[in-house]
Amino acid sequence: MKIFVTVCECNSVTAAAEKLYLAQPSVSLAIRELEEYYGIQLFDRISRKMLITEAGKMFLDYAIHIVDSFDAMEKEIRNWDSMGTMRVGSSITIGNFLLIRYVKEFREKYPHIKVTVTIQNSEEIEKRIMDNDIDFGLIEGVIHNNHIVSEKFMEDELVFVCGKGHALAESRVIQASQLSQWDFILRERGSGGRELFESALLTHNIEIAPIWESVSTQAIIKAVMEGLGLSVLPFELVKEELRKGNLIRLQIEEISLRRYFYIIYHKNKLLTHSAKEFITLCKKREIIA
Repeated sequence: MKIFVTVCECNSVTAAAEKLYLAQPSVSLAIRELEEYYGIQLFDRISRKMLITEAGKMFLDYAIHIVDSFDAMEKEIRNWDSMGTMRVGSSITIGNFLLIRYVKEFREKYPHIKVTVTIQNSEEIEKRIMDNDIDFGLIEGVIHNNHIVSEKFMEDELVFVCGKGHALAESRVIQASQLSQWDFILRERGSGGRELFESALLTHNIEIAPIWESVSTQAIIKAVMEGLGLSVLPFELVKEELRKGNLIRLQIEEISLRRYFYIIYHKNKLLTHSAKEFITLCKKREIIA
């Protein structure tokens, strides 16, 4: 299985053989033996190219996590009292206002564990879970793959905001049907918040085309403060500007954007003791008001 995973990673038998310090025929034989044992074809061999089949893709999903579980067992059993590494993925929102204190608290309790962090949008974190690039993730979106387990750990709310000089700043309340009349500045597609907002609009048969899209929440906040458009952002990320009066919170009738944050991991992932401890730490946090 490790040979098969390496062939998929390298997209070449020759490159995989070099990486594993094996002879090329040995690698080819290992692939054939897997195909014969499971009675499936893992690759289509076309014009000297190896193209993974649909059955191969399914097999790869399991193989990645079986190999990882074996490697984790080897490391845990052989070096149970030595330093280890825990790979955490986080959506941008959670990374901005929660993850730092989570990691700090965890490191105070487990100083021998090295924590590496990847911050991307929820869609990318889900992909990295499937590719086994991270051990688990913290996201605000809903998962799209039935191989991933998700557990709620915190409630949050998205809020509509505009700049203090915006035309809507005085009214504070608008109808959902009026939303398409205004310019919006939103996070990029793949963001959990963006997905929730668009789903809410869909239930009211409303479509909007944002004039700006950005992976940077801070860039969006500044643009809204300058009066360039409306936005929908996590309350925790805008509460300070709301308090200062630089942003104005709007109430949109008939639309509520309360949501949950989720801990996600692959169903075949062997979570280490330290990973379970980190997840427990996240679940102990109070609900966001």
